[in-house]
Amino acid sequence: MFRKYLMLIAGMLLTTSVWAAIDTYHFSSVEQEEHYRELTQSLRCPKCQNNSIADSSAMIAADMREKVYQLMEQGQSRQQIIDYMVARYGNFVTYDPPVTPSTLILWLGPLLFVIGGGVVIFLRAKRQPQAAKLSGEEQQRLAKVIADKEQL
Repeated sequence: MFRKYLMLIAGMLLTTSVWAAIDTYHFSSVEQEEHYRELTQSLRCPKCQNNSIADSSAMIAADMREKVYQLMEQGQSRQQIIDYMVARYGNFVTYDPPVTPSTLILWLGPLLFVIGGGVVIFLRAKRQPQAAKLSGEEQQRLAKVIADKEQL
């Protein structure tokens, strides 16, 4: 009898994902629901970094989805909601950050890296190896070594 209760408790502890909450929002129209889905797909989760807030199960993503819903209910436009999220979480929450002085290195960095690599390759290819200059004594020793090798 005790064993059955122990198995039941162990099973309940191992299925904690079943208790996960699912966001349910009530929209006034299908267009508003589609607008919500598009907006949550276009905002990045600050914790997960490569997931949208629609796909993320992080608590901060759930909070962001809730805030998007609240702002939509207040009648705010898409751009106003995005501006709110950028003001709160930074340009990182958008998948396409604007070109500003602080993000300029992100936009130009890859180009500068490729150009720098090309310059290094060009300079190394241009540089020709210098022939070693031997002194008179070294030339005589080299000639002797070559002659000895030919005799073998």
